[in-house]
Amino acid sequence: MSHVLNPEQTESNPLNTELETPTLEAATEHAEPSNETTPNPEANAAPAAQPTAVVEPETSADDSDFSMEDFAAALESFDREQAAEAASQSFDDAAIVTGTVIKLTDKHVVVDVGLKSEGMIPIEQVLDHTGQPKLKAGDQVEVVVEREEQEGGYLLSFDKAQRHRVWDVIEKAANEKTPVKGIVLGRVKGGLTVDIGTKAFLPGSQLEVRPVRNLDAYIGQEIEVRVIKLNKKRGNVVVSRKEILEEEQTAKRGETLENLEEGTILTGVVKNLTDYGAFVDLGGIDGLLHITDMSWGRLTHPRDLVNVGDEIQVKVLKFDKDKQRVSLGFKQLTPDPWLDAVERYPIGARVRGRVLSVTDYGSFVELEQGIEGLVHVSEMTWSKRMKHPSKMVKPGDEVETVILAVNPSDRRISLGMKQLLENPWENLTERYPTGTEVEGRVRNLTDFGAFIEIEDGIDGLVHVSNLSWTKRVKHPSEVLKKGEKVKAVVLGVEPENRRLSLGVKQLQPDVWETFFAQHRVGDVVHGKVLRSAQFGSFVEIAEGVEGLCHVSEATEADGTPAKMDVGQEHEFKIIKMNQDEKKVGLSLRAVGEEASRADVEAYKAPVSSSTTTLGDLMNWKRQ
Repeated sequence: MSHVLNPEQTESNPLNTELETPTLEAATEHAEPSNETTPNPEANAAPAAQPTAVVEPETSADDSDFSMEDFAAALESFDREQAAEAASQSFDDAAIVTGTVIKLTDKHVVVDVGLKSEGMIPIEQVLDHTGQPKLKAGDQVEVVVEREEQEGGYLLSFDKAQRHRVWDVIEKAANEKTPVKGIVLGRVKGGLTVDIGTKAFLPGSQLEVRPVRNLDAYIGQEIEVRVIKLNKKRGNVVVSRKEILEEEQTAKRGETLENLEEGTILTGVVKNLTDYGAFVDLGGIDGLLHITDMSWGRLTHPRDLVNVGDEIQVKVLKFDKDKQRVSLGFKQLTPDPWLDAVERYPIGARVRGRVLSVTDYGSFVELEQGIEGLVHVSEMTWSKRMKHPSKMVKPGDEVETVILAVNPSDRRISLGMKQLLENPWENLTERYPTGTEVEGRVRNLTDFGAFIEIEDGIDGLVHVSNLSWTKRVKHPSEVLKKGEKVKAVVLGVEPENRRLSLGVKQLQPDVWETFFAQHRVGDVVHGKVLRSAQFGSFVEIAEGVEGLCHVSEATEADGTPAKMDVGQEHEFKIIKMNQDEKKVGLSLRAVGEEASRADVEAYKAPVSSSTTTLGDLMNWKRQ
């Protein structure tokens, strides 16, 4: 027995012929004819918008394979098509469908929404502010079916479903200008994306009262915003945080100005830092806390004391009502530590502090907040070998010092470090009495002498006059070299002046003492002319000993001036001696007179004849 089916189709809702599953119309075209009475399909048909035409399908031998299972499948396909078409309407009348998350991929969230194929939500719609998905496999999720893709599956919208649920709330907030809370999800071109139940756009210019450079710092924060623009058709929402802040600021400013006057102590929040100070929000009005009013001590930058966001107490130093400018102070909340510095830091007291900085001339040490002293390079060590203070201390070191001087008016304290060490000059006289032979290294050469270090911190001076008995030394480099080891004799010690006199020539006998001990006035000595001057010639009469032959004494026997060229050698008679001044006077003329008398006696001695004449004597002398 065969059955004839007469399905109805409404012209207003045609079936989708693009579906792969056979349509209801296609399925009935192969129904096998039946001799039994055909039930009236109009009895069970749904009301149609227009009159329907009953189609009597043709039958053939091939239609005998069609079964009721095929019919059921065709009907199920039809139902899915109808649901898909209903879900594909515009956002204004979109239907929200609940589905189950099957899995997550790099680009989509795959959701089972009860259609013939799974639906896919773009992954970026379900990411939180950290970039992680808010959904996982098995979660129930509400979506709007946007459309069926040609390659299969359905495009779903999570955002539209969210907007649909919260749209009434957002519209009410926009109309009444009430703030809503949201989480900043991320940064987009021109601003930020904020989740207020649906994604809203927050322009960068609407984030703060003042321009913001780093928008990324707000990601993940919960903020209050106001809806300023709404487009339901496009689903666009624009919000502002600036409007709320400006209203709050205006309200706070009025309240703050009522209580603001010089000398008032207020609590504020650090809003911004610059090289010259910090701006503090006092409540709707900003005040400048200059770096010089932050601390009684020294600050290199305001961040050394405060950071942005810190809540601090400040004192109003000056308030200009017309320009609404406020100058603030922080150090004025505590007494000036220099007022009683003399009493708290007596001279000679030992104090500990932290090295703040190191310079070429010393290091600054902080004794307390606002009190710092200088350890001059000369007060760091007894040794003179230190080239730079950084060889002993560095910033941040904890050091112990001694108070040397306090000057509150100039806000200066002089400190010493070497005073904590044993002074090597105190017992120097006992350790190096006069005449002691010492050995040291030449540390420095000057025009007037050489400094020799005999121990750490102890330098002795060898004056240029104490380098040699015999040589006239013009510069110590003629005798000594820097860095060489030499021996010397201690000539004198002055511990109070930190002076030690040394001599090198004293290691040898004094040639002058030897000469004066062996010669007397009237002695004839042999000498060589060293140099000449207008008043006479200097003659070397012993090694290291010079005498002066005045021009009046440098004549021949006949009274003519004698030749006194440099290098010439003559016999001289000592006519003057001064041991204290180390001076010897010489005469060439006196030697001639003495020789004449000696010649006469020598000539007379062997000659017994009484007839010797003066002419004979002169001839003998010439011979």
